[in-house]
Amino acid sequence: MKRYTLPFFLMVLLLVLSTFFISSYKNNSEAGSAVGQDKIFEEENGKMEYPAEWMYNQRAYPKNYINKEAYKKAIIQTKQILANRSPEVAGEWDFVGPLNTGGRITDVAIAPDNDDHLYVATATGGIFRSYDRGANWTPIFDDEAKLSIGDIAIASSNSQRIYAGTGEANGSATDGAFFGDGIYRSDNAGDTWTNIGLPESNHIGRIVVDPINPDRVFVAATGQLYGKNSNRGIYRTLNGGGSWEQVLFVTDSTSAIDVAMNVANTNIIYAAMWERTRKPWERDYGGLSSAIHRSMDGGSTWTQLGAVNGLPAPNVDTGRIGIAVSESDPSTVYARYTTNKVTNEFNGLYKSTDNGNNWTLVTLAASLSGIDANFGWYFGNIRVNPTNSSEVYIVGFEIAKSVDSGDSWQMLQGMHVDHHALEFSKTNSDFMLSGNDGGAYISNNGGSNWTKFLNLPLTQFYNIEVDKTQPERLYGGTQDNNTIRTITGGASDWSSIWGGDGFHVNVDPLDNSYIYVESQYGNLGRSTNGGNSFNYATNGISASDRNNWNTPVIISPFDHEILYYGTNRLYTSNKASNWSVISPDLTDGVHPSGSLAFGTLTAIASSYNNIDVIYTGSDDGNVNVTFDGGATWANVSTGLPDQYVTSIAMSPDDDMIAYVTVSGFKNLEYTPHVFKTTDGGENWTDISSNLPSIPVNDIITYSEENILFVATDLNVWFSINEGASWDILGNGLPLTVIMDLKLHEPTQTLYAGTFGRGMFSIDNVVNICLGVDDNELSASSIKLYPNPATSEFTISQTLSSEGSIQLFNISGKMIKDLFHGDFGIHKSIKIKTDGIAAGTYFIMVRSGKQSVAKKLLINN
Repeated sequence: MKRYTLPFFLMVLLLVLSTFFISSYKNNSEAGSAVGQDKIFEEENGKMEYPAEWMYNQRAYPKNYINKEAYKKAIIQTKQILANRSPEVAGEWDFVGPLNTGGRITDVAIAPDNDDHLYVATATGGIFRSYDRGANWTPIFDDEAKLSIGDIAIASSNSQRIYAGTGEANGSATDGAFFGDGIYRSDNAGDTWTNIGLPESNHIGRIVVDPINPDRVFVAATGQLYGKNSNRGIYRTLNGGGSWEQVLFVTDSTSAIDVAMNVANTNIIYAAMWERTRKPWERDYGGLSSAIHRSMDGGSTWTQLGAVNGLPAPNVDTGRIGIAVSESDPSTVYARYTTNKVTNEFNGLYKSTDNGNNWTLVTLAASLSGIDANFGWYFGNIRVNPTNSSEVYIVGFEIAKSVDSGDSWQMLQGMHVDHHALEFSKTNSDFMLSGNDGGAYISNNGGSNWTKFLNLPLTQFYNIEVDKTQPERLYGGTQDNNTIRTITGGASDWSSIWGGDGFHVNVDPLDNSYIYVESQYGNLGRSTNGGNSFNYATNGISASDRNNWNTPVIISPFDHEILYYGTNRLYTSNKASNWSVISPDLTDGVHPSGSLAFGTLTAIASSYNNIDVIYTGSDDGNVNVTFDGGATWANVSTGLPDQYVTSIAMSPDDDMIAYVTVSGFKNLEYTPHVFKTTDGGENWTDISSNLPSIPVNDIITYSEENILFVATDLNVWFSINEGASWDILGNGLPLTVIMDLKLHEPTQTLYAGTFGRGMFSIDNVVNICLGVDDNELSASSIKLYPNPATSEFTISQTLSSEGSIQLFNISGKMIKDLFHGDFGIHKSIKIKTDGIAAGTYFIMVRSGKQSVAKKLLINN
């Protein structure tokens, strides 16, 4: 084992990165002032970074490779388990929120014959349908288990025919982590779906359906994001997906990102091609092959349009291009260009009135400076009012509207930023449906005013938290929607308490006036008044350290006033007032690319029994442990795979027992993802057994009944035999990525944070795992909280019989009778601690001949 001893030399790594903002650092009308606070913090501390590759790197490290076949097998395995068991035994997951926050929308659609029929496609949450103009929504794609959607298109001639392209194509790191498996078709308005091909397309930029013939379809396939492949370009089917033909291919690194059709002459097709290559540490989103191509014969042959036509000449910096054809005047075509292969900034709007033969620059880059906010690869769309060829919309960081063909512009107000979708009614072009990172909106007056749907469960959680003393208070860090919470447990009253993308949230288990939140790259905030206000809490953290996009921070389970925070080193603090470093660099060091987002800690676990034992995990596969509070460290990675460490859990009863989970997909025939040590990391045992070989994102333990829970990219699994076998927990959880788990032990409620469908909970989780009837007296049927208690504590139970509850001291002497009566009537019993000295006690619950004892700590 490798040992480090303090003192050690501080490695100073000052790397100058490009100073542009990630998508959540913006003046966001919904996000609140905390977003601006994050921006100020970054300017003052030099922490501005490229948009993160965190989610992809988790799954692709170290070989920059994701095994799609492993994911397919995992889907089959998961569906078989769910289909072959008794639903009444397994328990049910309940959605707990939020509905009013929203999440990333990738495309929207309005039925051509009924404005009440709306469709919303999401980045990682599937497809939702409404038959009453958004009053109610139903998920209609969950059975397919491919919940990342790139585009959705309804046939104008048959509203029952819908095509959906899986795999978001907007170029973010999330896209690479959550690829699709081709095109799906529905012939009954989305009730059922059939995969009709292009399984290796990975990501779909656009689908266009012939307005007369619903079987004639063109697809813009972007192909693999992190790598080169030939399954990209424009594809055509003439038989509704029965067969496909690749009709336009440029290079194995050139994606088709947009395709448009002349509705009067459907042989005229336009394709926007985009040269893009990306690695977790490098983005090249531009090139000479980024250009518009046109076909005049229905896609059989193509011609590249360029400078001779009035469009920009080929340039190594030309990035994403968007294209749109007017329906009311189909000879009118618009194209928006970007430049700079890293940022893809808006570089002008071009217009043609002769089917693309000649083009004119109608909007200079400076006229809409900032519309793509230095990451135009994330947006890139353009739309034209179907009844007015002069009314054009640039869909980007914000939405800009012009009613004079691009001579002048106004910004549409009243929505979240980061726009990906805009659709018009076929019968009333003033009725519009829009989608962005904050959800879906409608306008009834041409975009002058917008109303957000507050009933779509789309939130992408990175991390979640449950207040131990007030479990109705739920928290979560979200993608582009801040750190949010509900203080009532309601699904529709969540609010933002900290800006930026939200990550770890920690509520003091004994004093919930102390709350710790963070945004990207470890921008930590602390509240001392229960979340009413926050101040930055990074005093003592070195600016030269490397921070993960999702920087780990935890509260010690032994001492609630002690916190740990991980950069590439480990820090500790009393209530986050001032941080002190207690380790050397616990990673392999700075990445060869020089990025400060690699070579970072990703997981921390500390002892329940003392402050001396701490484990850490890193994004480059290192696990370290200290048994003396950080004075010395041992690298205990031997026996573990070189995989991204996602989570570490310690046994509450034995500091030598720990569990480690890793991300990544199967590389060999079998690849383990969960490990256990019983000797402090000297040796590791694979306990993955029958888990699918896909990423495991979190692990937690319930030592009282020896249960393990893991969150994976497909469902929550549990084991009651130390990983010898695993089963899926509960029914009703969407088959999307589960990022984080929290168990509220007093109420035996497990919470799961999904990346795309909000937060779920399952009650009586221990009984479910053990197969115990809720009326049977067992340790899991009795819940005791808060524990430790101060002024009062609550005993809740699920029994329906007569019984009693008594309080005993550590010597076994009965101190107080707490309850005699009908448990079925008194499900929750509150006990004041007045007159009871601080110390360790036991609560004895008796029912018939059965009894159960629970340990209680009282801190008056």
